[in-house]
Amino acid sequence: MLSVSLVFLYILLSAYIIGFLVLSVIGRIFGKEGRKNAGWAERTNGTEGFIPAGGGPGGGLRLETASRLLTPYFKAGVCGYVMAGLITVTVYAQVFSLFYKVGLLANVILAAVCIVAAAVFRHGLLSGLKRQCCGISKGKKICYLSLFLLFAYGTSRGIIHYDTGLYHAQSIRWIEEYGVVKGLGNLHCRLAYNSSAFSLSALYSFSFLGGQSYHCAAGFLAFLLAAVCSRVLDAWKRKKLLLSDVARFMGIYYLLIIFDEMVSPASDYFMVLTVFYIVIRYLDLVEEGEKDWIPYGLLALACVYTVSLKLSAALIILLAVKPAAMLIKEKNVKGIAGFIALGVCILAPYLVRNVLISGWLVYPLTAIDLFSVDWKIPEWIAQYDAKEIQVWGRGLKDVARYGEPARVWIKEWFAGQGALDKLFIITAAAAVPVSVAALAAAAVKGLEEQRDLMLAAVTVNFSFLCWLFSAPLIRYGCVYVWLAAPITFGGLALWLVRKEGWGNYFWGMIYFLITAAGIYKFFAFGKEVAAAYTPEYFIYQKEYENFEMESYEIEGIKFYYPREGDRAGYEAFPSSPSKADIGLRGPGIRDGFQYKSKSSK
Repeated sequence: MLSVSLVFLYILLSAYIIGFLVLSVIGRIFGKEGRKNAGWAERTNGTEGFIPAGGGPGGGLRLETASRLLTPYFKAGVCGYVMAGLITVTVYAQVFSLFYKVGLLANVILAAVCIVAAAVFRHGLLSGLKRQCCGISKGKKICYLSLFLLFAYGTSRGIIHYDTGLYHAQSIRWIEEYGVVKGLGNLHCRLAYNSSAFSLSALYSFSFLGGQSYHCAAGFLAFLLAAVCSRVLDAWKRKKLLLSDVARFMGIYYLLIIFDEMVSPASDYFMVLTVFYIVIRYLDLVEEGEKDWIPYGLLALACVYTVSLKLSAALIILLAVKPAAMLIKEKNVKGIAGFIALGVCILAPYLVRNVLISGWLVYPLTAIDLFSVDWKIPEWIAQYDAKEIQVWGRGLKDVARYGEPARVWIKEWFAGQGALDKLFIITAAAAVPVSVAALAAAAVKGLEEQRDLMLAAVTVNFSFLCWLFSAPLIRYGCVYVWLAAPITFGGLALWLVRKEGWGNYFWGMIYFLITAAGIYKFFAFGKEVAAAYTPEYFIYQKEYENFEMESYEIEGIKFYYPREGDRAGYEAFPSSPSKADIGLRGPGIRDGFQYKSKSSK
C-alpha cells in the first residue's frame, strides 16, 4: 500500500502539472477575448474539471514574467487538470514507444518537464491550487484523503484478472522492454489488441528500478472517478437530485464492484471508468448552464481518447455533436480545425501502433485494409479472432456458431446473465426508443437543457445497442447497461415530475430506495473488504501471477509457453499461450516477427 500511495502521488502530480499546461495553452489559443476581463465563474468548488474561469491578461515573454504566462484565461478543477494530464501522458507514452522502450528515459523526460513547468509557471500553479483548496471544506478534504488511501489500499491487493495473465502483463512488458515491435501480434494475436491503457501502465510501472512492475494506473483512475462521484453528497445539501447524481450513483456502484479487481491493468476498467467520467462531466456542464463550447470540446477529445482504450467505446463520440453544433453555429473555423487536429493527435499514435504491431489499421477489423507489409497478421487469423471475440461475448464459446441469428443466440445469452443484470438489460432496451423520442420532443419544443440531457441518454443507449449486437459480455459494456435506463428515465422524471402534489411522494420513494440500496451495498462492501484483509501488501503491491513454463527457440532466441493452460503471466518473457508459428524479420527481436509461411519464403 505504501508503494502504491507513492506511485499514486507521482501520477497525481505529473498528470496535474501536464494537464495545467495543456488546458492553459488550449484556453489561450481558443478562448474568446471577452474572457480576459469578464472572467468565468468556477462552479465546482475546485474539485472537478473542464470548467473554465476568468482572469486578467498575462505578461510578456520575459523570463521573470513567464510564470504568469499561463495563469489567466483557463482554469479547471483538480480532477479536470488530472484527466487532461492523463490523456496527454498516455499519448506521450504511445509516441515514445514508437522510438524507444517506455521506462527510465521516458520518466526522466516527463519528470523534467514537470519540474521545469512547476518552476516557471509556479505562480499560476500555486494560485490555482490555493484557490481550489480554499473552496473545499475540511470535511471534503478528509473525504478525498480517505478515498486516496482507500483506493491505494485496494490497488495494492485483490484478484488478478484472468486476461492479465493471458496477455495484459505481456503487453505491458513488451512496451517496457522494447516499445513497439513490428508484427508482435504474430507471436500472440491478443498482443495486437493494443489498448493505449497498456502504454500508460508501462510508463508508471517503474520496472526499470529492478523490482516489481507496478500496475497502479487503473486503481488511480478509479480513485479519480471516486473523487468525482463523491460530489453526490451535495444532493443532500441542495435537497434536489440532478441527473448527474444518478450517473454518479451508478459510477459508485461500479467502483464497489471492481474494488477487489482494479489491481489488474485490464483495458475494460480504463474504458468504463473513463466513460463514466465523461458522461458525469457532460451532465454537470449541461446542468450548470455552461454556454461555451470549449468545455464540451474538451470532453469530445476525451471521447476520442476513450476509443484508443477500447474500440467498444467508439459511439461515445456522439457526445461531440454538442460542441460541433455550437462551433458551426458560431462559424468558428479556428475552433473546428483546431479541435479536429487535437483529436487526430490523440488517436494517431494508437493507429500507428496498430499498424506496426499487426499490419492492420484497426485490428481485428479487416474491412479496412490499407497496408501491405511483411509483418501483417494473416487475414484469416484476424477474421477468426474477431469472430471469437463476438462468440465469447455472446456466451457461446464455439466459433462455429458465429453465424447464428440474434433471435437464436440472444435467448441463451440472456439466460446466462445475473438477475440484476437481466433487469438492467430489459430496462435499457426499453430506454432506447424512449430516449430518441424524448430527444426529438425536446428539440422540437426548443427545450435546450432537456435536449442536451437526452443527447447523453441517446449516446449511452446507442452504445448499448452496439454492444448488445456485437460482443455483449457484461464487463465489455456494463457502463452502457447500467446507465441507459437510469439516465433516460431519470432524465424524464426530473423533466416531467415536479414536487407539487404526488411528485413529493414519488421523489420521497426514490430517495428512500437510493438510501436503502446505498446502506446495503456499503455494508456488504465493508464486510468483503474486512474479510479479505491481509497485512501482506502494506509495503509492496501484489505482483502479477506467474505460471510454470516450457521453453523453445525461434532462430536461436528462447521463448516460453505455459506447461498447462494458456496463461503466461509477466515474468517469463517473451511468451505466448502456445508455441508460435513465426519467424524473425531480422537478426533480433527488435526487428519484429512475421507469420512463418511468409518468413520461410
